[in-house]
Amino acid sequence: MSGDAGADPGADRTTGKAGAKPAASPAPLWRSYLALGRVSNLPTVWSNCLAGVILAGGVPNALLMLALVVSLSLFYTGGMFLNDAFDHRFDREFRPERPIPQGWISPRHVFLAGFLLLGAGELMLLLPIGVAVGAVGFFPAVPLLGGLALGALITYYNYRHKTDPLSPLVMALCRALIYLIAGGMGGIAISATVGWGAVMLVCYLIGLTYVAKQENLTEVKNLWPLLFLAAPFVQGLPVLLRLSWESLLYAVFLGWVAYAISFLLRRQGRSIPRAVIALIAGISLLDGLLIAGTGAPSIWAFAAAAGFVLTLFFQRYVAGT
Repeated sequence: MSGDAGADPGADRTTGKAGAKPAASPAPLWRSYLALGRVSNLPTVWSNCLAGVILAGGVPNALLMLALVVSLSLFYTGGMFLNDAFDHRFDREFRPERPIPQGWISPRHVFLAGFLLLGAGELMLLLPIGVAVGAVGFFPAVPLLGGLALGALITYYNYRHKTDPLSPLVMALCRALIYLIAGGMGGIAISATVGWGAVMLVCYLIGLTYVAKQENLTEVKNLWPLLFLAAPFVQGLPVLLRLSWESLLYAVFLGWVAYAISFLLRRQGRSIPRAVIALIAGISLLDGLLIAGTGAPSIWAFAAAAGFVLTLFFQRYVAGT
């Protein structure tokens, strides 16, 4: 849940070069947790939750959104922990600045914390949210099963992402499951609108994750997978043609993705990591664009897009990859 619910495309480190020696002095545990969880990217998970509810035809409810945000944030953070845990041998050679190679925390500790976080996220989905929001007698089967599937995909991705050529798709499915979980949390029907939105999110994440897999190289090997990033702009053309306030989201999103891709094409100042963190932040803009396409009140589209601003702000203090 790329720049995903529990696994992040920016966390993929398949190849690279040896770096500097680890620092000798340990950091406070809270600092290790922030770095391991890549918490700066959490606003993109929150905007995914909002988009999932609205695409399903629901109306955001404070209790519903709180449960979703807490649950999916736990899944995301747990996935980030597991990413470092599974990659700790690789990171000792190629990413020595990460908490485990630095000696701040042990792999065993990170594995345990990661799986506990996934379990806590699933427990949040077991709460009788349906009753709380008015769907009397509702049992959250869709969120429950979706959470189990999400936990399984997160674990698989982190275990096999370096060797599985389909790992970008697995990552994308992690994020798409957020839409399905959010849509089903309040007893809302899973509609074609949710499914189509999930397809757009999958396309964007495939392109993003492919870029992230080249993070430790000097250039992207092939540019054709970037075409997946174009799918949301084709689907979102009706929003642009309205010439309304929502059209601004389309223009900002298009400009931002072009800006991110520019870091891959420059002869001077080329930076794959900068492209990755920019594309991760753009997930919230995509959520806003998809919400705008439903005809829902503009406030919800711009609320989702606010996750973009928050992500950029938090990335200044906690690394997004």
